Amino acid sequence: MRTIYHWILVAGVLISTICCCGKNNGNDNDIDTPTSPGSITLSANTIEAAAAGGSYELTIKAPARPKFELPTWITKKDGTFKDYKITFTLVVAANDKDEAREADITVSATGANDVTLKVTQPAKEVIKDPVLPNNNAVARNMELGLGWNMGNHFDAYSNGVASETAWGGKPATEATFAGVKAAGFTSVRIPVTWLGHIGDAPDYKLDETWLNRVYEVVGYAEKAGLFVIINTHHDEDHGEGHWQNLAGAVNSEDTNTQIKQEIAAVWTQIANKFKDKGDFLMLESFNELIYGTEWQTYSNTQKKCAIINEWNQVFVDAVRATGGNNSTRWLGVPGYAASALYLEYLTVPNDPANKTMLAFHCYDPYDYTIGEKQLPDWGHTGKSFPKGEEQIQTLFNSIYTNYIAKDIPIYMGEFGCSFRSKSDAKAWASFLYFLEYFVKCARVYGISSFLWDNGNKGAGQEHHAYIDHATGQYIDYSEEAVSAMMRAWNSTDPNYTLQSVYDSAPAL
Repeated sequence: MRTIYHWILVAGVLISTICCCGKNNGNDNDIDTPTSPGSITLSANTIEAAAAGGSYELTIKAPARPKFELPTWITKKDGTFKDYKITFTLVVAANDKDEAREADITVSATGANDVTLKVTQPAKEVIKDPVLPNNNAVARNMELGLGWNMGNHFDAYSNGVASETAWGGKPATEATFAGVKAAGFTSVRIPVTWLGHIGDAPDYKLDETWLNRVYEVVGYAEKAGLFVIINTHHDEDHGEGHWQNLAGAVNSEDTNTQIKQEIAAVWTQIANKFKDKGDFLMLESFNELIYGTEWQTYSNTQKKCAIINEWNQVFVDAVRATGGNNSTRWLGVPGYAASALYLEYLTVPNDPANKTMLAFHCYDPYDYTIGEKQLPDWGHTGKSFPKGEEQIQTLFNSIYTNYIAKDIPIYMGEFGCSFRSKSDAKAWASFLYFLEYFVKCARVYGISSFLWDNGNKGAGQEHHAYIDHATGQYIDYSEEAVSAMMRAWNSTDPNYTLQSVYDSAPAL
């Protein structure tokens, strides 16, 4: 370290000041002063953005704070200019055009020559209809076909006890499933809530009357020639204190252990009851497990989903251990909230029979199908969701690419849309178009799909009344909606394609 004396004149008297300068030798707190660069340097001279857009960091070194102007499809988030460097985040919008685009962006700074940053982006991805492979995943989905949910029926409950008529329904009959079959559905999903019908630990004995009634109704569907799925439904907590308490399991290993014991006991009893039923019957572990009331997982996602994977494994092990036809029947397992958003965290359980399907539900877009808004139209001819078809096709293409094409069986256990009034011609036309396009898209990508039917045509905001749960008859004018979906799933006309459905969208 050098000591330099500076002499200054203060009020006519020379006095000295001391300045200690030089490189830090480790014995003091001096810091090097960065040297101003004589030119502009970019961390990358070219950014190749994805068609879907994204965020890209750009670090610039310059003698002064750099400046540049961006095209309308790129925005930036500023960093802090310090030590002659600054990092920007460039946000590139998705390219919804059929042509690629690029921009030459001039970066300038006082004291240096300009430099150019080039940003390129390909045209929007054109998703082509796949040629479905000849694999087990496709075969199973085609076997299940277009299905129907007997929603808010055996999964209804009051005061913590499940009841077939708790939410105003009437008991199911053989006519119910004869009507479902006549409408063209090939499968039914019968959601079942076991609340109030499970005994105390350690046996968790199921109420025989309730179990026998479920068995009886499954027999009605079998007689009608339908594939059947039954599950545990609304046993999940959802902040109501129900026994499938994911939040409790995440926060306490003791609670997790107890719940897994109950899952094993409940499913062992259900499986034993049905073990002699044929392969038409499929067992599904859960419905829509969530953490408390979080329909989206905001933190600790991997742990939450890992516990669901544990529970699914307990389910598979319990069913397979009962023997009989349960050794080889198909099983279904959903992930967090049964949402496609969290499929990446859902694992296929170890299954000696290798006959477990993954499951997801889809009510996209929420603000059209079941949310409070229920906006008036959907699709490219309307105003509310002009990219609606692209959203659905992108999702189903992802399901196909990541699962079905890789021979990983997966099905859509629920989809639907609240009925629109037929007196509003445009809203009704949009509703029919949504159902037809949605189902046609699912068929093109080889995804078996189960329509949600809660039998409700008047109360609350979710009106999904298609087939009377007691008589099997169409409700009001639902036949038109069912016919649109059946056409979408079953038509073999080579001129009837996803594009032709798109082109025939109603004028809104």
